[in-house]
Amino acid sequence: MAKVELVNISKSYDQTETIKNINLEIKDKEFIVLVGPSGCGKSTILRMIAGLEDITSGDIVIGERVVNDVPPKDRNIAMVFQNYALYPHMNVYDNMAFGLKMRKFKKDVIDQRVREAAGILDLTEYLNRKPKQLSGGQRQRVALGRAIVRDPLVFLMDEPLSNLDAKLRVQMRSEIKKLHSRLQTTFIYVTHDQVEAMTMGDRIVILDKGFIQQIDTPDAVYSKPENMFVASFIGSPAMNFINVKISQNAFKIDDQSIQISGELIEVIKNNNLENQEVILGIRPEHFGAVQKEAESLKVFPELVEMLGSEKLIHFNLNNKSITAKLPSDFKVHEEQELMLQLNISKCLLFDPKTQIRYKK
Repeated sequence: MAKVELVNISKSYDQTETIKNINLEIKDKEFIVLVGPSGCGKSTILRMIAGLEDITSGDIVIGERVVNDVPPKDRNIAMVFQNYALYPHMNVYDNMAFGLKMRKFKKDVIDQRVREAAGILDLTEYLNRKPKQLSGGQRQRVALGRAIVRDPLVFLMDEPLSNLDAKLRVQMRSEIKKLHSRLQTTFIYVTHDQVEAMTMGDRIVILDKGFIQQIDTPDAVYSKPENMFVASFIGSPAMNFINVKISQNAFKIDDQSIQISGELIEVIKNNNLENQEVILGIRPEHFGAVQKEAESLKVFPELVEMLGSEKLIHFNLNNKSITAKLPSDFKVHEEQELMLQLNISKCLLFDPKTQIRYKK
């Protein structure tokens, strides 16, 4: 049983609170990702679970045991760092075996575990090489292997792919997910990269300024973000936010009007938003070619970026820069009038003061 619980966890440095009353339950065998901008507290949370940082208040529970005062070596966790932390004078075999040797495991047990881990990670032919003879991806696999041989209750990973190039990151993402499926162990993964979070996590914990903003599945945080921070952080390019007024079941944008339909009608009714000013959130991929005149916007593209399979159209609405993502074969020219349709069913409404999403 490797459930991990954070109960009312806070962390302060010099009377400055950086982690603020965090509560989080990580299920046994779950792959959970902590994501957020630099300084949001995600790495600090991981280090507190590992025992590398003291907590100011609250409890950390691993399995059924409160581990607040348990030293890192006795928590039965394994941590993979951003910089690999391999011993340059040792070969791959000895790097992977080092932790077991320090714990006085028998030689035959060490050999069996190292060779099993090497087989899982396709490192068998590299066991006699030094780290300097390996690529970045191979070094990262050695760091993973060193963690695997310990057979821990929980794997902790602190931005393990950030030193790799883009192509290798994509490859290693899939390898780590396959590893999780094979080992059936709890993984807690920290990243600032929302693409990593979306593609790897069973659930995502989105943090900002020491607070948890939302905990949910990748699909839920993308389609139903709790607030404007989550909406803007998840998705690339980021969600557009447009100040609009609602009148007679239509959005008033500049001197244009767009009819509202579907679920948004209920949202407006249940939150008494008629004749109110709200913030409309729409993702770039939810613009499209005109089909219904009542749901279209007249815009004048200021910049068109070609990205191969798609193109980004940049224009201005209500004095805000807006981005639409369209197929690459969509005919559009800068400064020429363009009619765009909004996918009303995908639009979200936010409170201008609290920045919280209006719900049904």
